Amino acid sequence: MKKKKEIIGVDPAFLDKQKDSLIRRNRKVIYFNDKEIAAIDEYCRRFRIKARTTMLREMIMEQILSGLDENHPTLF
Repeated sequence: MKKKKEIIGVDPAFLDKQKDSLIRRNRKVIYFNDKEIAAIDEYCRRFRIKARTTMLREMIMEQILSGLDENHPTLF
């Protein structure tokens, strides 16, 4: 007789809590001048980007997180 493997699933309450933490509830507004918008439009056209919001969010967060990694506090 083979033993049945007990499948341990992820707690549904944990998944609900994780989904809730990823919801974006905070809003920031950015104003661009004409040259900046032209550059963004050209970039999106050249690389066939349709989701500009996602692109901007990813670029901003990538820059912030890399800056935090480079300037982490030191003990001595």
